[in-house]
Amino acid sequence: MAPKDIGALRGADETLNHQLADTFATVAESDLAWTEKIWGSLASTDGSLQVDFGLGKYHNRGIIDGFAGVSRGRAQWTVRGSRELRSDPEETAVGPIHYEIVAPLNQVWFRLEPNDVQPISFDLVLSGVTPPFFEDRNLVRNRRTGRVDVNVIRYHQGGWVSGTVTVDGETHEVRPEAWFGYRDHSWGVRQAVGAPPTDLIRSRTPRQETQVKGGMKWTPAFLRRPDGSYYETAIFIAEGAWGYTSAYLNSSDGTQLKIRDAEPRIEYDTRTRFVKGGELRLTMDSGEKRVIEVEALGESGFFLKTGGYGSWGGHIHGSWLGKLHLDGEYFEDCWSEENLGVLGQLRDTPVRVREGDAVGYGILESLIYGEWPELGLTADSDHQVSFA
Repeated sequence: MAPKDIGALRGADETLNHQLADTFATVAESDLAWTEKIWGSLASTDGSLQVDFGLGKYHNRGIIDGFAGVSRGRAQWTVRGSRELRSDPEETAVGPIHYEIVAPLNQVWFRLEPNDVQPISFDLVLSGVTPPFFEDRNLVRNRRTGRVDVNVIRYHQGGWVSGTVTVDGETHEVRPEAWFGYRDHSWGVRQAVGAPPTDLIRSRTPRQETQVKGGMKWTPAFLRRPDGSYYETAIFIAEGAWGYTSAYLNSSDGTQLKIRDAEPRIEYDTRTRFVKGGELRLTMDSGEKRVIEVEALGESGFFLKTGGYGSWGGHIHGSWLGKLHLDGEYFEDCWSEENLGVLGQLRDTPVRVREGDAVGYGILESLIYGEWPELGLTADSDHQVSFA
């Protein structure tokens, strides 16, 4: 037992990595929205098959939850899990959903064991082609109350993938060069964690949000030059109320160059608002102009709402569902009008990118809401969801 003013002892406390006078059983921030989150999106280079993964640890809520899923064309399978954190506080797993570090800052392991929820499983290792890179701190202060709603830092890494994926009894071999992926790791105070308090100023409704033109683009992508060297672009643009931009060009030697301005010129499917292709026009701090061409790979794209990015079946990230809870579902056609109304726009879209003779791959998350007649987007196609 520890004294009352010291947290419980954990295995991680054996390492020489403490940064405050307490144990790893505690965090310095008492906010119930404190979150440490893992995300991964891994796909075949022809866009025919994709795996998505997420794990969230809500230290001050005593909960860890996660999801693992497969997108194959317009079909999608999702397995979700939630458990009490104290049942195994150092295990980065929820039921059949597992995440492990193979080599720090280089290789990570995503695994979904065979399960009774959906006929999918996978065993995949992502190996980075560049070091991990931080994005700018995401800091959002509530304009109505002055409270800090978001204070998150995030790093990401892209690379090649190896392992296996099994869907409905069919196992697919996954090999580098034929499969790529991205992963990120973030921590801090995050939005949309747990049910909002009922005695505070009410936020705008999703429909009110769509009355104003706005959107979001988050797209990390790595490119390989003819000489075999790699670099990446990492662009996050949140328009409207958030007003946030983080954009860098990152080199394999670990250096970062700030992008002064990033202008997305994207072509959308006018019915679904999914990204079809386009350009990211970049202006470097030096004034240099660069253009990244973007092309969506096939019809696969994992819809993030089933992973908890937005309320799903009344459940929100970080909410208590019991000591161990597993569920999930299958959509045969995510693109049907009925399902689009439930799933919304937000999805991880695998993309091919090109800059001159450098070619590579990335993941693009996109929201665009309101009417954009110049892009052929009307109110009828505004399948909007909140995201976290």
